[in-house]
Amino acid sequence: MKLFKTEGETSFQEQVMVDLLLSMGDTEEDPLDYVFDECRGSVKAFLEEVLRAECDMFLGFARYERGIGRADSRNGYYERDLESVFGLLEDLRIPRTRNNTFRTKLIAKYQRRQKQVANLIREMFVRGVSTRRIKDVLTPLLGIEPSASTVSRIAKTLDAEVAKYRKRRIEDEYLHLILDAVTMKVKEAPAARKVMVLCAYGITTYGKRCLIAFEQARAESEACCEAFLESLWKRGLYGQNLELIITDGSPGLIRAVELIYPGVKRQRCWAHKGRNVASKVRRKNQDECLAGMKRIYNQPNRREAIRAYREWATRWREEEPGAVECVARDLEELLAFYQMPEHHWKKIRTTNLIERIFREVRRRTRPMSCFANKASCDRVIFAVFDSFNKRWELKPIRHFTQKG
Repeated sequence: MKLFKTEGETSFQEQVMVDLLLSMGDTEEDPLDYVFDECRGSVKAFLEEVLRAECDMFLGFARYERGIGRADSRNGYYERDLESVFGLLEDLRIPRTRNNTFRTKLIAKYQRRQKQVANLIREMFVRGVSTRRIKDVLTPLLGIEPSASTVSRIAKTLDAEVAKYRKRRIEDEYLHLILDAVTMKVKEAPAARKVMVLCAYGITTYGKRCLIAFEQARAESEACCEAFLESLWKRGLYGQNLELIITDGSPGLIRAVELIYPGVKRQRCWAHKGRNVASKVRRKNQDECLAGMKRIYNQPNRREAIRAYREWATRWREEEPGAVECVARDLEELLAFYQMPEHHWKKIRTTNLIERIFREVRRRTRPMSCFANKASCDRVIFAVFDSFNKRWELKPIRHFTQKG
């Protein structure tokens, strides 16, 4: 293959264009496929030329140059297939020397794929594409066929990032803290079982949001929640700026919060409370009862909210006493958000901010159905959390500033 034209000859690029123009319309194939196939060969030829030049620089003399006192000399080539963003470069010729002193800096020892390809495979994995389906996607696109074990091996490179994420120091800058858990299925002997993944989501004074941490636990018990919150405290989240912690109705989580952050006000999630109330109301009354309950937290101030609660309780106490009791016993914590600035209310009266993240986690893990082990679960959840954190770096919550 000639890359440069000599006198009386057309260049490689010109020949490609001539062949393309002559073949256009003859087949149903995309003409661009022909161009890119030719470009792949050009990339391979150029890379081989760079490798030869690198070897020349290492030895200090060009090919066919004679001399005395040389420490090493050329000894042909060895071939290697390389998976690249241009496709599979087959039988790439890499120079070698007689004393085996030359090591190219372009391609690492035993390297079989470009880092960008490995990153692409890893990103597809964390986006929810199964290890076996990745091959189906990349084969027609790049001409490479990564096995399921290769994909798993590349995904394991996330382990170091997960460990770093869990050991990093947490700045004590959060104004509101949302705590919740999501259920995942993980394979363990003798069979798969469900695990709870405890998560912490924080909002700073200036509206910066961050998925602070996550941890797998056997259950949402007081001991597990306490260990999770204690790890946050030891890493720097002392709660000196915390004004509100939002949780669901988990007794273990509530007791752990009271132990680790005893002086911080706690907000009960209205979304979880609504689901609890719905389970206690007869089907024929659900729509009207829940609509009346929503009017409680949509009032302009705490006094009006209490008045709306009394009207709602009066209406339903006889027909649905369980629902009224469910709201009454937690009313004070349900109305805690009224003590915060008004422009914060919509974001902090529920755990919906973190629930949206959980929906994304479930969407991406649905094709997997069950994680092979705990490490695999950590990788995917970390990847989802990390993508959201990077997206939010320059996008604070609107109107969520210190001055309001």
